Amino acid sequence: MDTPASPAAASSKTLSKGQVFARRMLSFVVLWTIVLLALFSGNSRISNAACLITMLFFAGTGLWEFYAMVEARQMVCFKRWGTFGGLWLITGTFLHLTGQLGIYGTPARVNDFETVFLILFVLGLCLCQFFSVSNTAGILAISTTLFGLMYVAWLLNFIQKIIFFPGVDGHFYVLYFVLVTKFSDSGAYVVGSLIGRHKMIPRISPGKTWEGFGGAILGSTVASLVFAHFLGHHLYGMNRVHAVVLGVILSIAAVVGDLIESLFKRESGLKDSGRLFPGIGGILDLLDSLLFNAPIMYLYLRHILTHP
Repeated sequence: MDTPASPAAASSKTLSKGQVFARRMLSFVVLWTIVLLALFSGNSRISNAACLITMLFFAGTGLWEFYAMVEARQMVCFKRWGTFGGLWLITGTFLHLTGQLGIYGTPARVNDFETVFLILFVLGLCLCQFFSVSNTAGILAISTTLFGLMYVAWLLNFIQKIIFFPGVDGHFYVLYFVLVTKFSDSGAYVVGSLIGRHKMIPRISPGKTWEGFGGAILGSTVASLVFAHFLGHHLYGMNRVHAVVLGVILSIAAVVGDLIESLFKRESGLKDSGRLFPGIGGILDLLDSLLFNAPIMYLYLRHILTHP
């Protein structure tokens, strides 16, 4: 007969906040090191294949985790159609950006493709509801499925737009905003752990403090300035002013992105978005702070750094 585990044994298996942060950071570093090494391989075929495979993995896994949170909340969604749509959105954008369709599109042309895709996706959701014999909550199902596509696949898609942005080396911009974002996370954790006293939004994330928020801004701004100083020649239009502005903006968006995912997990009653990384969580737990930073980096690159 099995004996129940003692409280001490059970607590020993529970990871501390620092251990969870360290494991998530290690997983993030390993994952993105592999991706970035492939992107900077110097071989366009390898780089393009690495980009597409990585984006499909992030989008597909992230969407499946998001829709699982929706279902855990006892809400309905078209899980398979949403995941399928997200993968096609990523693939279609990649084909446009790399000229595989015989079209070397400007950013505006790619945005037009996304617009058409979203229109067809919403139409597809309505058709799914038409043929559903058990779901009577059509508005809810359509809304949750569409939001999942926008939150995960559409936001992630901006990474591709940065990589293949015309006239610049987009790989360095991806490296830049990923590093700045993660230094924001590190700064928030270190400062919050040392001197954090005043809670930001305890009902959503009890561990986040205003002191940690200040550490996030400091960490990302310093990282942005250091990157711009040593590798700024690879970042078209970058200077110290832009480095400071981006450091502040990206840090704020990173904290907001983290809080948004925490809100989703809390409402669905889940500690982590998934079980892809034991003791750490899912892919959304690693990407939450990047989701809103990707479009911010793209828009800043398009309308400010490369604006004539």
